[in-house]
Amino acid sequence: MPLLSVPSTKSLNSPSPFYLNHHHHHHVYSFQSKTKTKFQSQSYPILSLSLSCKGLGVAVSSSSPPDSKLRSVGSKHVDVATLGNLCVDIVLNVPQLPPPSLQQRKAFMERLASSPPSKKHWEAGGNCNMAIAASRLGLDCVSIGHVGSEIYGNFLLDVLRDEGIGMVEMSTNDDTVSRSSASYETLLCWVLVDPSQRHGFCSRADFSKDPAFNWLNKLSREAKLAIKNSKVLFCNGYGFDDFSPGLLLSVVDCAVEGGTSIFFDPGPRGKTLSTGTPEEQRALNQFLRMSDVLLLTSDEAESLTGIGDPILAGQELLKRGIRTKWVIVKMGLKGSILITASSIVCAPAFKVTAHSQLSIASIEFLQFWNSGFFNLYCHSA
Repeated sequence: MPLLSVPSTKSLNSPSPFYLNHHHHHHVYSFQSKTKTKFQSQSYPILSLSLSCKGLGVAVSSSSPPDSKLRSVGSKHVDVATLGNLCVDIVLNVPQLPPPSLQQRKAFMERLASSPPSKKHWEAGGNCNMAIAASRLGLDCVSIGHVGSEIYGNFLLDVLRDEGIGMVEMSTNDDTVSRSSASYETLLCWVLVDPSQRHGFCSRADFSKDPAFNWLNKLSREAKLAIKNSKVLFCNGYGFDDFSPGLLLSVVDCAVEGGTSIFFDPGPRGKTLSTGTPEEQRALNQFLRMSDVLLLTSDEAESLTGIGDPILAGQELLKRGIRTKWVIVKMGLKGSILITASSIVCAPAFKVTAHSQLSIASIEFLQFWNSGFFNLYCHSA
């Protein structure tokens, strides 16, 4: 399980964000942006970025929700909900990484899975890291997804409960899959480390063209309520490994109807989804157009736009969006760039001490949170 020394936001110290203008151009020389001259005479006040979640200006459906018990936008009681990508990482030292052949890798993984390793090798993975980081920063969080009823699922539920994170199950009584079926089981990701500290990854999602939980064909009532009762819904591209494009489209519709801000990080899957099936492309484009905030690396921004300059790529994504207010381009050790319709702000990276296997998602969330780009922890009026 990742261990973050983050008792409160007051304990975090990071560089202040700076603005892309002629007074600070020396901070961003490494971005090599072709837009520097365009923005060098502009400076934007920090107050323009101190937006609460409600300040994102999310369009709310004028019609009343069909479920009268759904809360209004002003009384949302969950700060952030994560969607899917709930898995258990099993971190093992191995003499050598699995072979490249798909069949050999599958046999390698099945040998590992034949007898569960000690729990000391288990960690909450995927979006659990995002939820844990957010919870330890003081946010009210829920995880929406599916975990099985076997030992790994129970482990994951225990971790989330201990971290104060609610779990909302997406499966319903109408689902046709048996609880004893392998497709019902919690997703495992085998994180393999060889003597040279090189990493390899194996999961059952690697060996199927269909999403792991393809039998889920509609949102449970509890999942709908959780989405609509949350101020922010965080989704990433790995959700496509869990759920069908059709189900993900219904997630977007539910969030938009409920006035919930969508934060979407396409991750490495964005590139493959952009050339995937027509259904995958449609769902990806809907996320890119309907999300309030897009978070992606400079490489991912380039793969989705064909533009190598991170600022120009961010502006292109902003232009394509319908609800998009912010595009955050993550530059690794160089920090992050926040691009809005009226400003460009850069924040340097800051150091994070990892006491265990701290995922990149957690580090990026902490950087994003503490860089001054936004304050998720907003209070209802």
